[in-house]
Amino acid sequence: MATYKVKVPNFEGPLDLLLFFIKRDELDIYDIPIAHITKEFLEYIHLMKMLDLELAGEFIVMASILMQIKVRMLLPKSKIDEDDEEEAEDPRTELVRRLLEYKRYKEVAQQMRGLEEEQRRRFFRRYFKSDVRLQEELSEGEILKDVTMYDLIRAFRRALQNVPRTTPHTVEEIPYTIEEQGRIIMQKFENRDEFSFDELMMELPDKVAIVVTFVALLELMRAQSVMIRNHTVFNSFVIVKRETTTA
Repeated sequence: MATYKVKVPNFEGPLDLLLFFIKRDELDIYDIPIAHITKEFLEYIHLMKMLDLELAGEFIVMASILMQIKVRMLLPKSKIDEDDEEEAEDPRTELVRRLLEYKRYKEVAQQMRGLEEEQRRRFFRRYFKSDVRLQEELSEGEILKDVTMYDLIRAFRRALQNVPRTTPHTVEEIPYTIEEQGRIIMQKFENRDEFSFDELMMELPDKVAIVVTFVALLELMRAQSVMIRNHTVFNSFVIVKRETTTA
């Protein structure tokens, strides 16, 4: 049986993910706490692998680099000759340089997008059918309103932690399918337009159901059937049904 994989747009690369951690935790980019940032990065990779999501090789390479830097910083510093005024280079120097360079590129790209948007407002022309199709295609920002994929995965991890641990004694066939769990999610919209992520997770009986349902939710997001946005309650999300357009 072929492995089922879901690919959800997320961080553009490992540097993008590291910048997210630095901004979220209000860290000093010039003095990165390498143990903390390595732990967060490896946790992200572990979660992505556990969900069987496609992970670019560059993330694995960056994880190796972070581990190497962490080991170098743990090693005792060699004695420096009193006549030698130059100190050994900080193992983080190259990483900081790459992060700053990537950050500048992102800022320039953001400025260019702003200029593009401003330019778009200045010109007017009639609508073509292709314009309608483009407007109907959602970007990641429209699927995840004020929520990052990392936030969603952390909420998923909390849901797993809330399920009591049980020791299985027999090997049984998994009684859930992604398609069936997807239908269950959509059935919850029969009398309402939205419901909380926590509500969905709390209704599930075990960890297997949580994992399969979470993957089903990702698939519905990819199919543009639902979107995720922030809830008024901190650290909670709302699953919203996407309006279907008739031809």
